Amino acid sequence: MPEIQLTGGELDGLLIHYVEEGHGPATVLIHGLGGFAESWRHNIPELARHSRVIAPDLPGFGRSGKPRRPYTATFLARGLDGLLRALGVEQVRLVGHSLGGAVAARYAVDHPGRVERLALLGAAVPGFDLRPSWIYRTLSLPGVGELLASMITRRVCAKGLERCFARPDPAEIRFFVDHEFAARTSFEGRAAYLSLLRTVKDDFTAGAEAYRAALARLGRRVLIIHGREDRVIPIGHAQRVAEGLGGLEPRWLERCGHFPQIEQAGAVNAYLREFLFAPASR
Repeated sequence: MPEIQLTGGELDGLLIHYVEEGHGPATVLIHGLGGFAESWRHNIPELARHSRVIAPDLPGFGRSGKPRRPYTATFLARGLDGLLRALGVEQVRLVGHSLGGAVAARYAVDHPGRVERLALLGAAVPGFDLRPSWIYRTLSLPGVGELLASMITRRVCAKGLERCFARPDPAEIRFFVDHEFAARTSFEGRAAYLSLLRTVKDDFTAGAEAYRAALARLGRRVLIIHGREDRVIPIGHAQRVAEGLGGLEPRWLERCGHFPQIEQAGAVNAYLREFLFAPASR
């Protein structure tokens, strides 16, 4: 897994790990809260047949640097931009999962001319009403979140992940729990997780109009893929996004929870291939 150290401004010295495969136009896969690049391992080989796929560990997550600072969607989008510029990437096709959808949308707000297409998988999309589950509302409470996060064990992590899947696969759960578990549960890892969970609320309120405008500019260059049994980001949120963007036609997945790229990898790969690499309409 390659890595790069960014330079300049608030990103100076920030280490970013990423997975890269394939050649051609850049497709960037953005993981969600607590995720990592390898969560796309069922999708990268297929997408890499058609493009240069880049899947980073966002700042604060996976093997990337975890500076002690506030983590916001804006900061993560800047870290992503720093990585892409260092890799010589100008135009991008973005795919965001869960809270990675908010980071992808933030990138579209800040760099509208560089985003060719945007796919949102089980995504939390600022600008549209979303009520988090009680678990995330509890973790966002100052002090309470720190206490609960300090008590995370592999067993607790596995139980939390099981509710994210419509039909939990023990092998997938083990992979998620074991991958960089020490980094995820370190003081810095827990702080990054809780900070992003708390700060992203502002994107859904004060920043809502900017997000809606940026996504509206993309129009039909937005694709929504969502599991009908998603208990983390309810399907009603995806429906509101689709309606708010002029009646997009989402791809609803049966027997699928919060990880469509894993639970329905074949269908998701086909949808992404068709959407991301189809010739631009005139």
